[in-house]
Amino acid sequence: MLLDNMALFLQIVEKGSLTAAGREAGLSTTTVSERLAALEAHFGVVLLNRTTRAISLTEEGRTLVEGAKDVLDGVADLQTRIRFGAQTLTGLIRISTPSDPGRTLVSDAISGFLEQYPDVRIELMLSDGYVDIVGEGIDLALRFGPTEDSTLRVKGLGLNRQVLCAAPVYIDTHGAPREPADLKTHNCLVRRFGQMLDDVWRFNRDGTKHIVTVSGDRIANDGALVHQWGLKGYGIMRKLALDVGPDIRAGRLVELLPDYVVPPIASQIIFPPGRAQPRRVREFADYLVNFFAKIDANG
Repeated sequence: MLLDNMALFLQIVEKGSLTAAGREAGLSTTTVSERLAALEAHFGVVLLNRTTRAISLTEEGRTLVEGAKDVLDGVADLQTRIRFGAQTLTGLIRISTPSDPGRTLVSDAISGFLEQYPDVRIELMLSDGYVDIVGEGIDLALRFGPTEDSTLRVKGLGLNRQVLCAAPVYIDTHGAPREPADLKTHNCLVRRFGQMLDDVWRFNRDGTKHIVTVSGDRIANDGALVHQWGLKGYGIMRKLALDVGPDIRAGRLVELLPDYVVPPIASQIIFPPGRAQPRRVREFADYLVNFFAKIDANG
């Protein structure tokens, strides 16, 4: 009953009220209140400050939220292993990835993984912005660029080449830049990452750095949308070769300024801190490592 009450407590915090949590769990508000009182009596502390309009966590309540997730995840994983055996992979994996590689590369990796392990379920969340993987219960996330949170556990995937490219129709209409400075006169498709506008593009040629502030009539916080705009000929974009390589090889896009190197971006898989991952998560992480290694080896 203690574990059930802890799970109900997390639902109250997530939903923001006893009534909403009861509705989600199929319980009356009175029952939810009684079970919350029983949990507080068990620990001998007040976990939630409650008014007629709102609830807020006490310090002890925040501690319980942090610990209860690990406890319940551990119990769920233990039940899975006991019921289905240590060698069986089953259960849910929650994954977060950027939108463009998520829709293509990671989606393909998921398909291959599920063919091998049909008892696993995968929930894929696409976002190019900041995602609180601990707060949102994410098992693993694929990220490109530096990881700012030093508490997260990281498995590196290597460096990824970036390329400048545009559709043939754009080049036919506007011409191709001959050097980075020419980008100032072109329509560039710019991405936004939270509060940061990614409009300062850097290049290197023979040890000389070139830095250009670009602009254009389209800005988006979704890499897949920028990719789509580029294919339609709306402007020049800077993208990972992983994302646009097939389009370049098929002639749908043309690489620009090939003699100028765009700094590569590191990719990694990140995990929540201080928690032993279920075997299904570890197996999928290893599958992703091998999947991306094959893509890199095959160009």
